[in-house]
Amino acid sequence: MSEQNASYQIIADLLTARTGQQLTESRRWRVSTALSGLFRELGIENIDQLACLLERPGEFRLATRVVEALLNHETYFFRDHVYFETVANEILPRLLERRAATRRLRIWSAGCSTGQEALTLAMILDARGAELAGWDVEILGTDVSARAIAQARSACYTQFEIQRGIGVSQMLAHFTETPAGWQANDGIRRTSRFEQHSILDVPPAPGRFDLVLCRNVLLYFDIETRERAFERLAKATAEDGWLMLGSGETVVGQTARFAPTACGASLYQLSKPGPSSRQQAA
Repeated sequence: MSEQNASYQIIADLLTARTGQQLTESRRWRVSTALSGLFRELGIENIDQLACLLERPGEFRLATRVVEALLNHETYFFRDHVYFETVANEILPRLLERRAATRRLRIWSAGCSTGQEALTLAMILDARGAELAGWDVEILGTDVSARAIAQARSACYTQFEIQRGIGVSQMLAHFTETPAGWQANDGIRRTSRFEQHSILDVPPAPGRFDLVLCRNVLLYFDIETRERAFERLAKATAEDGWLMLGSGETVVGQTARFAPTACGASLYQLSKPGPSSRQQAA
């Protein structure tokens, strides 16, 4: 193994140990770009020098900064708009009917990045207005990145971020321009909370969610880690709840814990035991 390959392996092992993500050959091209700011700050020029610094005792903080820089925080409001149309028009009405007795609704946005996905869900719920009056509604957004969660909690976005996925009317209805950026209004913030969490860990409280979104996260896991993730997601999903994956992800051939549904748009439900597990979930 060459010196540079050994250095990449140190970085790759660090990323996997902290997040479960694999730094595959196809992702190596972005490593130097992602770490360029850290290179300048540290006064180093390449991955080999960084690897040497990481090998020194007591470099936990530097290791954390490297991992943060390598994580992909790509997200925007109403990303893959058709998915959220399905949530608004098909999934949410069914959940409201099923939860009418308890008037309690729990949604988990796993791998939420800087919070746009969770706030998109909050906007969808806010649009139902009086229909949800008196309901106990909570949207939990989690991400392995502390930096991403800090921004999600602030719910403040740049002009570029705020205009990705939402129109002017939505922007003005749900956000207020401030010197720091566009701040989400209390109407959509009060139903959302954010925590740093890995989907490979024990599911966050309350443990059973009516809808779980885990989009474009499993892409970065190897087969064994993906199986672990599906086990965690299964434990976090209510028996009659839904799991939504990204457009490039599927449960087919990956896990027996979930089955496709008739709703489409990468929506799945827990597999039923026995012969019914081969049938399509409702």
